[in-house]
Amino acid sequence: MYSLSQSVRMKGAAGEPIRSPFKGLAKLGVDFRRGELSLVAAAGGTGKSVAALNLAIRSNVPTLYFSADSTAATQLSRATAILTGDDVKSVKGKLQAGEFEEYGDVLSRRWWQRFNYSARPTPAEIELHLEAYWEVFNIYPHLIVIDNITNVDTGGTGNADEFTFGLEGLCDYLSEMARETHAHVMAMHHVIGEYSDGLKPIPQSGLKGKISRVPALVLTIHKEIDGMDSRILNIGPVKNREGFEDSSGETYASFTFNTSNIRLEDVAVGATF
Repeated sequence: MYSLSQSVRMKGAAGEPIRSPFKGLAKLGVDFRRGELSLVAAAGGTGKSVAALNLAIRSNVPTLYFSADSTAATQLSRATAILTGDDVKSVKGKLQAGEFEEYGDVLSRRWWQRFNYSARPTPAEIELHLEAYWEVFNIYPHLIVIDNITNVDTGGTGNADEFTFGLEGLCDYLSEMARETHAHVMAMHHVIGEYSDGLKPIPQSGLKGKISRVPALVLTIHKEIDGMDSRILNIGPVKNREGFEDSSGETYASFTFNTSNIRLEDVAVGATF
């Protein structure tokens, strides 16, 4: 046990926020703190992976990204577009044609950002890659992304209660991982059917399995589409131990989603009410 004075020395990097490109969320008091677990929930195709990849690539912190939901070609094309501003379709075309040499230098400078593309990683596989990261760099990642939490293979679940219990246990496991490694662990998650079109604010109760007990931060994302291939993603803190939260999902920061270069940019520094 430790006194309050001794706890100053024991905290290490825990609680330090990693760099974030999302100024509107920072205005709401949302930080992605090392040593904590966050959950990002949205309907399929809304932009969960886009938000996570923007944070990972643009923060440029040591990262281990478990991309169970997207292939290497998709993530590489998106990451390259975010870094260079080039059109993602053009980037993917060059990748498929074997004409990717022009991006070699910019990609090589992100040597401490590593990806795993297993479709069903197990906790043992996640731990193995964490230890491998430590062996290579002599540090643990500052950011660990699990995309999606339901893709993690924790064993069979026979019914809805077992499914929810399994997800709760996995959140406990990921929260402990965050504490042990002093990483910010971000897990992507789905929402219940009522919010599956992604077009309206998602409350804390809209998470599939209602698994918001453990994470320190829960963000939900819904979108606005103008019919001209333009999109706005609205990201709201429905749970936030360290700052503002609105469990209804009605308070959020808004970001333009450039579908060409996959970048999210603040609509305005501030919240939309």
